[in-house]
Amino acid sequence: MKYAYPAIFTQTPDGYQVKVPDLPGCITFGDDLPDALDMAKDAVEMWLWDAENQKEAVPPAHTIENVSCASGSFTSLILADTDRYRRENDTRAVKKTLSIPLWLNVKAEKANAPFSQILQEGLKEYLHIDSPQ
Repeated sequence: MKYAYPAIFTQTPDGYQVKVPDLPGCITFGDDLPDALDMAKDAVEMWLWDAENQKEAVPPAHTIENVSCASGSFTSLILADTDRYRRENDTRAVKKTLSIPLWLNVKAEKANAPFSQILQEGLKEYLHIDSPQ
């Protein structure tokens, strides 16, 4: 699902605090404005993804015009895509069919090679990643 929620940005000595008033407890921080925007997107997507997974009602978003903020703060819309977030962060295993030479399979089975672990490690190395993000 795609969503748009208004967020309140407040500059602090350490960067920016971001609060999403329609999502209880959805508060995050960023070292600078680009970081705060990125962190806000991640926090909103995580909050909504969890609500969807728990089959909880997703609160409706107010329009940005209906969100007031203190002097020195500002509002901005945060766009969230829980389908994309789920694809990028879901750690459930998926079954893949692959082919390797028979001689390699025989040697790997004799060595009790953990095929799934080796494939995961090899793909992470190939893609230069060490986490789902």
